[in-house]
Amino acid sequence: MSAIEEQEWGTFHTRPVHQYTLTNSSGATARITNYGAILQSLEIPDRQGKLIDVTLGFDTFDEYLGTNPFFGATVGRCANRIAEGMFTLDGRMYNLDVNSPPNHIHGGRRGFDKRLWDITRAGQGLGDVFVKMMYISKENEEGYPGTVEVAVTYTLTFDNTLRIEMQAGADAPTPVNMSNHSYWNLNGGNNGSILDHEVTLISDAYTPTDDTRIPTGEIRPVANTPFDFTNSKRIRTDIDTLTLLDEDDPGGYDHNYLIRDADGTIKPAARVRSPQSGLTMNVKTNQPGIQFYTGNFIDGSIKGKGGTVYGKHQALCLETQKFPDAINKQGIEGWPSVILRPGEPYYHEVQYAFSCEP
Repeated sequence: MSAIEEQEWGTFHTRPVHQYTLTNSSGATARITNYGAILQSLEIPDRQGKLIDVTLGFDTFDEYLGTNPFFGATVGRCANRIAEGMFTLDGRMYNLDVNSPPNHIHGGRRGFDKRLWDITRAGQGLGDVFVKMMYISKENEEGYPGTVEVAVTYTLTFDNTLRIEMQAGADAPTPVNMSNHSYWNLNGGNNGSILDHEVTLISDAYTPTDDTRIPTGEIRPVANTPFDFTNSKRIRTDIDTLTLLDEDDPGGYDHNYLIRDADGTIKPAARVRSPQSGLTMNVKTNQPGIQFYTGNFIDGSIKGKGGTVYGKHQALCLETQKFPDAINKQGIEGWPSVILRPGEPYYHEVQYAFSCEP
């Protein structure tokens, strides 16, 4: 039987914060909070039938108020980096918060991940269970033009797929490029690194970056490079051959890949397998890009769920999106637009589908 449970989880600026526990008819469980529209945990049965939490995060609400690298969050108004926190739209220049010097990242110092969302609907049926929440981002929030009304729906299906739908509408032209920023470890978030995870990316090209991690505007083939995951390989295979961008670069993947044959419909984007747990995660999306990040900047300074000290390469991210800094690449061939205008719909869907070998 599927089920949904609600509990009060804390207080944010005198308002109650809630956590929603979604349990599907197969026994998998997702926990979601309306602070930051965050996926707090996702428990999936491994090959022994034991539920393991495949995400990084915290046990309590108050811990999310401290510094953390967007664990499980819905990020926006514009995910990923914007060069120097500046862009020009319809002839006017805008300045955003530079919260990852020298650039703006994931919506700013108080992006969608640090806002309290309103629950609009929750329910279940046919073995699935879902919760929907919304947030109104007002004009000039974090420097962005226009007011944007956004909604996120988390659905845990009967066959162990977590479907995340992100929608938005704007009253003035503005960049919108939302993403889910979950950190995945298919061994369990408290169980070592992801370097032996086997990864396939359904991509023939990526966008190389400069030494501030801003895409140069080039689209480069992955063939015969360490960035080639067109055939499944362990993350550790080529990770040590990557060129460091600067002296502060800890090493690892943090790159945007172009999803093959992207046309706005749901397409396969990635596949991850853990030989240890037997779990496989297949990622599908209607977005043209996916940021593959291997937890390079997790440095042992954060204690997460169960008191686990999170270290480098503790988890990976697969952030479906339009491309980083796309607002400053308008007119470059192959680059999607992130501009949302009044009357236009924004709809972003990503599916994380789990299966387990015997």
